[in-house]
Amino acid sequence: MNTPVDRSIASRSPELTKAQMEQAYTDMLLVRRFEEKAGQLYGMGVIGGFCHLYIGQEAVVVGIGMAMKKGDRSITSYRDHGQMLVAGMTPRGVMAELTGRVTGYSKGKGGSMHMFSREKEFYGGHGIVGAQVALGTGLGFASAYRQDGTAAVVYFGDGAVNQGQVYESFNLAALLKLPCLYVLENNHYGMGTAVERASASDNLARNAAPWGIATREVDGMNVGAVYEAAAEGLEHCRSGKGPFFLVVDTYRYRGHSMSDPARYRPRAEVDEMRKTRDPIESLKALMHQHGVEEEFFRKAEAEVKAVVRDAADFAQSSSEPDESELWTDVVVEN
Repeated sequence: MNTPVDRSIASRSPELTKAQMEQAYTDMLLVRRFEEKAGQLYGMGVIGGFCHLYIGQEAVVVGIGMAMKKGDRSITSYRDHGQMLVAGMTPRGVMAELTGRVTGYSKGKGGSMHMFSREKEFYGGHGIVGAQVALGTGLGFASAYRQDGTAAVVYFGDGAVNQGQVYESFNLAALLKLPCLYVLENNHYGMGTAVERASASDNLARNAAPWGIATREVDGMNVGAVYEAAAEGLEHCRSGKGPFFLVVDTYRYRGHSMSDPARYRPRAEVDEMRKTRDPIESLKALMHQHGVEEEFFRKAEAEVKAVVRDAADFAQSSSEPDESELWTDVVVEN
């Protein structure tokens, strides 16, 4: 059974309330400024190892976060800092983990790609491309087994979409009608490879069609449109209709990771995206049209910068893990 892809939602943007717009703007700004600070600290050598920034994609996680309910679980790949912050994990704890400090979410032993919070229902952060999709399907199975009305939000990128475990997950989720919202963040580049050079399909929204999974495409630079699409998808999942495939067109401004100069794409391409489709500036323009005063934006900027500065100061003043920590947290202990 093939399910037609509905593209009508891609250009629709719902009327968000003033409060929703203000919250979405503040949340996106927090992710942006946090990631900028992380990039700065990486350049200074304070953060080591891998570091994949979410700059440019903020509307995706914030829009979906607006549609999630208490108890919903989320899981993603290595580009995960935005998901952590929107899930409610503290900037202090996330930054401390990035800098390898004992006050981090994984006691400084996981770093950028491997931190979790059961309290906030965030299950990683995974370094293996596509691996989180199978694990996220398991989260959806847990929701179905418990019959608790929750859903699993499973993020992955265009670089993972053709991994075998993705299709295996689609099959199982469709077979068992699992409440999984599969979110494909198509930022158009898997590391340094453009999506059209990596996928034989010219329309990734068709990838879930063989299993009859309902599918929507959405402009991932428009937080209101993402919210509407995610709300529809999550309602579909919670109502017992099975999984939902949300294909989000987005763009990352930085390289694949901090070690990537991104010479595989023209600078003009990035500049054009920043100029015409930046999710934060686009929402700001919409808010101006709805009468939001400039004072709100000045205050939001100051407050967010203070939070990020505090997180960086906290992280750098925290201790590194003791050598004895090498032998802890290896296996689960009851």
